[in-house]
Amino acid sequence: MTRLFAGSPTHRGAGLLFATLLLIPLLLPGCGSLATRRSFYKPISAEVERGNFLAAAGQLQEAKNRGKFGQKDRFLYFLDAGLLYHYAGEYDSSQIKLQLAEQAAEENFTRSIRRAAASLILNDNALAYPGEDYEVLYTNLINALNYLERGDFDGAFVEIRRADLKIELLNQKYRDAAAEMNRASRDDTSGVSIPYETEDVRFANSAFARWLGMHIYAAEGKWDNARIDRDKFIEAFAGQPNIYPFPMPDADYRPEHSSTTVVPVVTMVGLAPIKEALELRVRTDAQLDLVQVLVRDSESGFIDYGQIPMPIGDDYYFDFAIPKLADRPSRIADVVVLVDSVPRDTLQLIEDIGTVARETFRAKRGLIYLRSVARAVVKGLAAHELKEEVGKDGGLGGWLAKAAVDVVTDISESADLRSSQYLPGRIFVGQLELADGAHTITLEYRNAQGLVVQRETLEGFDIGRTKLPLVRGICPL
Repeated sequence: MTRLFAGSPTHRGAGLLFATLLLIPLLLPGCGSLATRRSFYKPISAEVERGNFLAAAGQLQEAKNRGKFGQKDRFLYFLDAGLLYHYAGEYDSSQIKLQLAEQAAEENFTRSIRRAAASLILNDNALAYPGEDYEVLYTNLINALNYLERGDFDGAFVEIRRADLKIELLNQKYRDAAAEMNRASRDDTSGVSIPYETEDVRFANSAFARWLGMHIYAAEGKWDNARIDRDKFIEAFAGQPNIYPFPMPDADYRPEHSSTTVVPVVTMVGLAPIKEALELRVRTDAQLDLVQVLVRDSESGFIDYGQIPMPIGDDYYFDFAIPKLADRPSRIADVVVLVDSVPRDTLQLIEDIGTVARETFRAKRGLIYLRSVARAVVKGLAAHELKEEVGKDGGLGGWLAKAAVDVVTDISESADLRSSQYLPGRIFVGQLELADGAHTITLEYRNAQGLVVQRETLEGFDIGRTKLPLVRGICPL
């Protein structure tokens, strides 16, 4: 049998239980934060559904004041607060929060990888949350919109370039993380070693980033730069059918008439996926020196999910869970634009954030999966040995000690389900060509039956108010 810990408790009766509880921290570092807690979001989300974004931001701050966001969760607080302030039109506050979110993501990623590599049994929930790549990417792109609302083109371009750089470095980022965890695995003394590998991310160019850049350059009269970004916009759709499996939107940036102006329209609809637990089971096969991973199936119990060669001296079953992305369906099918009460355009989908999320999550998912399997085996074997020792006593003390080991081991394998609650799900865009002067712009969000679910109206929208008269909307339904 593979032995993971030297020595075992030998106390009798109540003393046996006490010794077992003393060993719990060895099995569960950071046990006070091993489960993702999300129930406190319910009243905040209710305000978001009603469109009361400023009230929702205030409630999120109150939740932080009550300790719902620890230091390790600060990225989530900053991101969701920044999003809510953006939806509320508080662009300065949004900018500050989103910049803090990006800073927290950069600090947390390096710290969490090092801690994960240093301690195999450390649960992911106990690590600082660095954000998923799609969350960090749209932190920059939404912050670019904050800058555009204030007419700061330079600031917007900085955010777009930072998003581009993050996409460019995605594959190297996870190759480096896998190498760090492999180095730690080779030095691990638990007897459990798994080679960490990562899949390449098939996402190299954001169409939404190119669309924003194209319109900013056009507003500055830099027509050649606008054309280059438009070409890259076309390349994003042509070269990434896995990210953009829908028709390419129109991308007009030059007005047809000298008396008109191209007015870009962008609106965010629905909410991005969140994480749910995928329940798995490790089955060790002593004869084949194999660890089989099974996934819970609603019809046939557990079915095969994967196999990993690993010599284990006995046959065991250990349950654990990993995160999976779960879509949050939107009620909105179309967004129609009216100008001065006359229908002018139906906006087109430019970015399905759920699709981007699934693609970028693939690279990290492999590391999470392999580390979770190794952790389940290490903790499961440790718990089994401990139960064997404490069970020798018999009686109430031995039974309680065995029950304590079971309960704590189950808690220890809670999947890390942390994710942004208020990141938008889809981005729609369009271009209006309008004559100078003030107009009334209305966005009608319609369901699949063509019924208007929500309506936003901008009275007195003045074409000459800024170099880039951008129409913005939000519907999180």
